[in-house]
Amino acid sequence: MTAILGIDAAWTATEPSGVALVVNDGSCWRLRAVAASYDHFLARQDDAIARTDRPRGSFVQATALLDAAEALGGQVNLVAIDMPLSHAPITARRVSDNRVSSAYGARYCGTHTPNALRPGKISDDLKLSFEHAGYPLLTTQVSDRGLLEVYPHPALVELTKSEKRLPYKHAKIGSYWRSDTIPIRRMKLVDVWRSIIAHLDARIDGVADALAIPPIGARAWEMKAFEDMMDAVVCAWIGICVLEGDAIPYGDETSAIWIPAAR
Repeated sequence: MTAILGIDAAWTATEPSGVALVVNDGSCWRLRAVAASYDHFLARQDDAIARTDRPRGSFVQATALLDAAEALGGQVNLVAIDMPLSHAPITARRVSDNRVSSAYGARYCGTHTPNALRPGKISDDLKLSFEHAGYPLLTTQVSDRGLLEVYPHPALVELTKSEKRLPYKHAKIGSYWRSDTIPIRRMKLVDVWRSIIAHLDARIDGVADALAIPPIGARAWEMKAFEDMMDAVVCAWIGICVLEGDAIPYGDETSAIWIPAAR
């Protein structure tokens, strides 16, 4: 059994981080579990029913996530995280940031600029925690076990063959569709979400069943929780591409952001 853990990691401890586990039994990739926070994911190993209460931010040790993943589906091969990671302290933009922005900036998929404070210690602790668990940061080639930095925006551009960055962030619907009312904005957002889910479901069985889109009138935190889970599945899909030799590391030996190759 091959397994990949995808994490949409928050840059602060106060915000939740989405987590997704995909497994392959030799026949196909399948979404085994997805949750809107570390605590929700850890609870899945003891309760088959996904939690629906509001997810909260928290610190977590890599061993706890890996143990939960093993209990749910199998020993993890790769961990794909949407979080700046590096073998050296992160104090400013890295080679990896610049190379992704050079390749995808024209498609509005440039990276955010990390610094010593954001994500700062959260990034350092995550990297060290996974390294101690036997998952070193991979920047140039893939090994049996490892940790990857990934970035959903350009990955979704490649997944959907879009010309530019997809308008799928709930917090930004006002800037995406300025002249529309809030209900219309949400309807357009949900349409984008449906498209993303359809593309993911074509590559990973069970995505459409596991990711039920919230109703138009859902609370803001429910929309964000769904978005975080979807991003975690995207991270896991990037991990699949890396494992199958269908992704490119943008960066150098110190840091690299893995993005699926254009098809």
